Amino acid sequence: MEPGSRGAAPGGVSVSAVLPAGGSGERLGGATPKQFCAVQGRPLVSYAVRAMERISWISDIIVVVSPENIETMKTIIEKYGHKRVTVVEGGITRHRSIFNGLKVFAENEFSSHVLQKPEVVIIHDAVRPFVEEDIVSKVVMAAKEHGAAGAIRPLVSTVIASAADGCLDHSLERARYRASEMPQAFLFDIIYEAYQQCTDYDLDYGTECLHLALKYCKTNAKLVEGTADLWKVTYKRDLYAAESIIKDNLSQQVCVVTSGKETLAQVGFLLPESLKSQIKVEAISISSIKNDSRLQNIISGQCYNFVCVNDKRCAIQETQELVDMLEKSNIALLYPVVLISVYLDISENNSFSIGMEDLTTIKNFARETKKKNILVYGLLIQYK
Repeated sequence: MEPGSRGAAPGGVSVSAVLPAGGSGERLGGATPKQFCAVQGRPLVSYAVRAMERISWISDIIVVVSPENIETMKTIIEKYGHKRVTVVEGGITRHRSIFNGLKVFAENEFSSHVLQKPEVVIIHDAVRPFVEEDIVSKVVMAAKEHGAAGAIRPLVSTVIASAADGCLDHSLERARYRASEMPQAFLFDIIYEAYQQCTDYDLDYGTECLHLALKYCKTNAKLVEGTADLWKVTYKRDLYAAESIIKDNLSQQVCVVTSGKETLAQVGFLLPESLKSQIKVEAISISSIKNDSRLQNIISGQCYNFVCVNDKRCAIQETQELVDMLEKSNIALLYPVVLISVYLDISENNSFSIGMEDLTTIKNFARETKKKNILVYGLLIQYK
């Protein structure tokens, strides 16, 4: 499903999301706040926005940033084609920023117009880029039933408390405690009322939204076991880890596309067979790439690697058709797409010089598609 379209939300409720992105990134070090640091050439906040954006039943996405970064965020939205996003000025603390984001649905202090109030609102950190729809759906369903819900993970390290003299006072039994993660979800009226009742101390020093719902609305949140990829980018080393995860995700699947011709079909069978032990392979044989529904489904399913086996005489045309489909889907806005065009030349009178001309054509074609974040590589096989 294309970003921007609407699907059915879990439990039939209306859902929106607030992404606080106003932190200074002190623990990361450096002048650039971590949410705007580039990972694979793309700002970290853009990954988190895209993760929410691809969930069709989320109606509006509110990104809360510090005043000095509002124009930067708007530029990111325009550059990467984000939809359904509203940028809001943040406060001096995390809770004040989230409160500003919620106000967009209730008053027009921070936006030119009031957005339609959702039944459930998701709160998710802009520096947690790997959230999947499954866990978002679970916390939304739990929030609908219990009023509030949040993802949790087992503690990695034991928590200890120190005495005034700096010596060990006591430790917590790790098995009894969990780390509070994101996403969290709330019935909008509950979390908005909780923020309205907050003291200045809560707004300035608090960090846990679930605690506010419990303290001010007597709403005991349902805790939902989360996945290992919900971690938060905090330190510089986390940026390298995020980049590694993205690269790994991009290499998990490949789509092999061939026409129905007998010789090409044979290659289209042998290639997936040799790859399937190392990577997930989708193999399709089609008479025309243009508007093929199976190929469109694979693209919308987030496949970023394609091998297109062509007859040499129509290679550029078919490759261009696939590039057009990829560009139209906007998939290359998020990550680079790799397209390997295999040209199988079965003619008997083709000279090596003609083959070089073809390679030059592909080289020029690849230079143009690179501007669209689609990396095209050509392989000419002269088969006799």
